[in-house]
Amino acid sequence: MIFMKRFLLTALAATACLVCLSAHADGLASLQAFVRSAHSGRAQFTQTVTPPPKDGKPVRAKISSGSFEFQRPGKFRFDYRKPYNQIIVANGKTLWLYDADLNQVTERAQAQALGNTPAALIAAAPDLRALEADFTLESGPERDGMQWIKATPKARDGQLQSVEAGFKGGQMAVLEILDNFGQRSRLVFDSFELNTPPRSDAFGFKPPAGADVIRP
Repeated sequence: MIFMKRFLLTALAATACLVCLSAHADGLASLQAFVRSAHSGRAQFTQTVTPPPKDGKPVRAKISSGSFEFQRPGKFRFDYRKPYNQIIVANGKTLWLYDADLNQVTERAQAQALGNTPAALIAAAPDLRALEADFTLESGPERDGMQWIKATPKARDGQLQSVEAGFKGGQMAVLEILDNFGQRSRLVFDSFELNTPPRSDAFGFKPPAGADVIRP
């Protein structure tokens, strides 16, 4: 639960999505087209979280997987299924994080939780201008057969250092997040469906009976 909270709230929930764009566009142009044209979507994802080295020695990465769904502006959902059942849901006003094993829900105002996090790249920002208010955006050099965009927060008081999104074959396929603790999160998306109608209950959440609800 800790690494997932840091991923969303301090390093994210976000995320990039696979979207059919021009294969010849650079990273910034691809991001602009994505924000303009991707109104909703869903995908499968694999997330790898690598903590910073401890005592100079590498630390084992944590791998999780599940499904992702979003609707612009401001609604998204992560369903983690492996290795643990966890859910992140945002409905535009409220953000919930649910840990099934602990039967614990963390609930907070979405505007306070997200700010200049990677979630803005996916679902929160209505247009590129809104992103540029919080991030310095630049196209990166091509690597791993992908075109890249780098987003650096303008605010220095957060815990997010940078976000990079990679496009491959006309799709934004990878999101890489580096926080100020030195932790790296890498999400790889697959089986993306663009602008599909979201499920009617995708962005609603009701704490299960008996769950501990924390409102920080």
